[in-house]
Amino acid sequence: MSKHDDPYCLRSRLSWRLLALQAALLLALVAVVVGALCASGFVLADRDEDRVIDVVERALARNAEGDLTLRQTPDLKQLRAETPDLWFLVRDRQGHSLTEGAAPAEFAAIGGSLDQISQARLGWQMFEDDPRKPAARLKRVDTDAGNVQIITATQGRLTGAKALLMTSLAFLGIALPGLLVMGTATFIATPMIVQRAFRGLDATADQARRIDIHQRGARLSVEKVPLEVVPLVTAVNEALARLDQGYARHKRFVADAAHELRTPIAILNTRLESLPSGPDKTRLLEDAARLATLAEQLLDIQRLDRCGHPFTRVDLVAMAQSAAADLAPLAIAAGYELELDAPSTPIETIGDAAALERALTNLVQNAIQHGPRRGTIGIRVSKPACIEVTDEGAGIPADQRAQIFEPFYRLTPLDRGAGLGLNMVREIVLLHGGQVSVTDGADGGTCFRLTLRPGPQS
Repeated sequence: MSKHDDPYCLRSRLSWRLLALQAALLLALVAVVVGALCASGFVLADRDEDRVIDVVERALARNAEGDLTLRQTPDLKQLRAETPDLWFLVRDRQGHSLTEGAAPAEFAAIGGSLDQISQARLGWQMFEDDPRKPAARLKRVDTDAGNVQIITATQGRLTGAKALLMTSLAFLGIALPGLLVMGTATFIATPMIVQRAFRGLDATADQARRIDIHQRGARLSVEKVPLEVVPLVTAVNEALARLDQGYARHKRFVADAAHELRTPIAILNTRLESLPSGPDKTRLLEDAARLATLAEQLLDIQRLDRCGHPFTRVDLVAMAQSAAADLAPLAIAAGYELELDAPSTPIETIGDAAALERALTNLVQNAIQHGPRRGTIGIRVSKPACIEVTDEGAGIPADQRAQIFEPFYRLTPLDRGAGLGLNMVREIVLLHGGQVSVTDGADGGTCFRLTLRPGPQS
């Protein structure tokens, strides 16, 4: 699966995309506002009011007599060439001054009174003076000639580097704080909004987790689910409906097949009984008995699943005695001893006696078929409601014990049987609310344990 198909966190992705959208919108807004202001001539004009002061600052020097003078720097030459109305006043604290251009009388005599001012902008009264008059710029700077005061109203051409710097500072000062505020709000608010919006989906997910294979007609609720997710929930419900229909068809087929198998199995048993005694006849009788048990177990599962819990009190001791009596001839013919260990008093559970007896029968037949044709097969009934079937065979590897209850699984591929017997046992026990497990036997071999719910008086 590619990285684009991997699951992702909706809250994180939504937060970052909202932040990117906010940043793009903010940049677009800044660009529109700055463009509009530039078009109107209010900001970012192509004139720089500090341009003259910067050029003069780098060109200023003193002559041999200590007077202020200007070096003919390339920047100063370019400034004079591109600014025909150039004027500025330079004055130090010792009273030396330097003037170039036609300085307005309003600014010529104010330098001495502003010695303590580091910088200022000297403008005109709005609506009473000529708005075309440029404001004067006063700035005290350190130069090669010492600390001086420069006054000028001439604006030089704005360089590209300085324009970029001013634009960047404007963005950092205006747009960046706004982006930080919006980003913080986005990362705080988005998870809260997503969590609240998907709260109903969490409840729907809990419903999905509780759906069991034996639960028919289960559907997911669409209440309090976002409209965008409703199609997904609806599709899941439609899939569940199709699964229910398929499961019902499967159940009907299995029940019909089991019913149809009864007659040929009975005929087979009758014909096998007429054969002369011998190992082949014994094995064929084992297989036929196993087929009959499987068919009855299939019918038991259908009946129990369809009727819910038509259970009554079942005496496990009496059931084990009946199964042992029926299976003893088969076990003895195969070379085993069949041993029953049960108390004299009843041990009860609530369930279906016929189905539980067939599950026990299947375990004993399994021990007969897969054992070494010698030794003892034991049936033990104990409180509170437990039945154990043990054998003295080779045992089952620990890493395969969970798999042997799966349908069609066989320990050896060439083994007889379809691998359905233990699966049927597990299904019957689960329908009774119990569990089946497999461990090592006390004297070697295998021990299958059926643990059922005890009856009211057990």
